[in-house]
Amino acid sequence: MEKPASASRTVMTQIIFPLDTNHHDTMFGGKVMEYMDKAAAIAAMRHARMQVVTASTDSLDFVAPIRVGEVIEVEAYVSWTNNSSMEVCVTVQSENLYTAERTTTVTAFFTFVALDDKGKPAMVPKVYPETEEEIRMFATAPERHELRMKRKRERQQPAKT
Repeated sequence: MEKPASASRTVMTQIIFPLDTNHHDTMFGGKVMEYMDKAAAIAAMRHARMQVVTASTDSLDFVAPIRVGEVIEVEAYVSWTNNSSMEVCVTVQSENLYTAERTTTVTAFFTFVALDDKGKPAMVPKVYPETEEEIRMFATAPERHELRMKRKRERQQPAKT
């Protein structure tokens, strides 16, 4: 079975209040990451239609600040699948509600693993891209997957003394 990437698309909108920000009046990075993880998890569950767990986060780039009073839109979709794992592309845009100016502020890739009723990894449907962006992300995903696997293997090696 295959599903389009659009079937998993998830959008979350939040207004940023002073309690969401640091002493620079910009949003806490950890708070942004929380929203990103939630949106990514929803996208992964929409694709797999089963429980999922976060396996990794990579290429998390903060490219512009998010200021108090702005609105953020967190968008996530499954960009690639491999057996039981799913790569989820997540983008955060901020919007100034007075000027309508929108800025991409954070981007990342999250990897989720689907779990069966016994908590074991379960096969997920293959995803297929439709838009230009989805096609680009899909085409470059195997390379990102291999880099993740290499990083995982390196971290599992015993420390040299």
